[in-house]
Amino acid sequence: MTQATALRRGWTTGSCATAAAKAAWSLLRHDICPDPVTISLPGGKEACFALNGHGKDGRTAWASVIKDAGDDPDVTHGAIMRVTVEQAFPGAGVTFRAGEGVGTITQPGLPLPPGEPAINPVPRQMIRAALLQVTPEGADAIVTVSIADGEMLARQTLNARLGIIGGLSVLGTTGIVIPYSCSAWIHSIHRGIDVARALSLPHIVASTGATSENAARLRYGVSEAALIEMGDFAGGLLKYLHRHPVPRLTLAGGIAKMTKLAEGHLDLHSSRTLANPAALRSIAAPLGLSASRMAQLDAAKTIAQGYAALADERLGKLIAEAACATARKTLDYPDCEIGVLVVDRQGLIVGASERA
Repeated sequence: MTQATALRRGWTTGSCATAAAKAAWSLLRHDICPDPVTISLPGGKEACFALNGHGKDGRTAWASVIKDAGDDPDVTHGAIMRVTVEQAFPGAGVTFRAGEGVGTITQPGLPLPPGEPAINPVPRQMIRAALLQVTPEGADAIVTVSIADGEMLARQTLNARLGIIGGLSVLGTTGIVIPYSCSAWIHSIHRGIDVARALSLPHIVASTGATSENAARLRYGVSEAALIEMGDFAGGLLKYLHRHPVPRLTLAGGIAKMTKLAEGHLDLHSSRTLANPAALRSIAAPLGLSASRMAQLDAAKTIAQGYAALADERLGKLIAEAACATARKTLDYPDCEIGVLVVDRQGLIVGASERA
């Protein structure tokens, strides 16, 4: 038997920026650039980072670190993170700027106000603490964080939808990336909800993918900020909305994923929740189908096959209603109007359930 190999953990962009900032500050203040450089993580442990490069020019110095996301499929894996530090006036404290490839916040609802560089609060705290390790008497510095090709990489994220323009965010709450934890996606879902609430949007639409999102957009005409790409994380979305409610929510997804939700599953990923064709039998029970037609459902190997074999337009509505019941129970917030759209692969809405 082959023994499974544990997945390798990586480092957040916040940790990498902290390491580069500490090395650059040490170079600027003491003409010493530690390599590797050791930083403290929020949980109290330490981590070491090898530098990719460094340099000094008068009142400024810089250092760079290559982002290592471990075995996590992170878009920033391998990106060069460069931090430039500049001596500020005494008493100025530490201020942050967005360099090339780091985004700027343009909408309310995020942890920082519009106009601020997208360097989240925990990485800022980590950087401040790291600079004070170099100069315990105080740190007065302008810290500019850059990410090579960050603007291009940001196109693979939800940053633009969240109102983060011009590049990536510098993230991290623990400093460590856990492979396949999907924390970055769930973080984006939560921030998308925060932005929608800050803008007082009356209706948000959460979709499992582009096809269902486009169908819902055409149906409702909602703004870009109202669209949440939840992917497979229906549970993460609904549980966050329980604590941070909105007036109206619509979930939109494909036939198979909405059937999973109808069964009570909150993780809709194909590898984590098996699609059960037999689920269509119980959902279709109110239709009073003949034994021969029900046998067609039993013979199906996938939900899509079963749906196509039955070819009954009423089934889509029943899937939507059952999925909506799961969503209402999980959300557990009666003042939120909840609806579900079931969308086929061609982008047609084949079922809808909406509460008046």
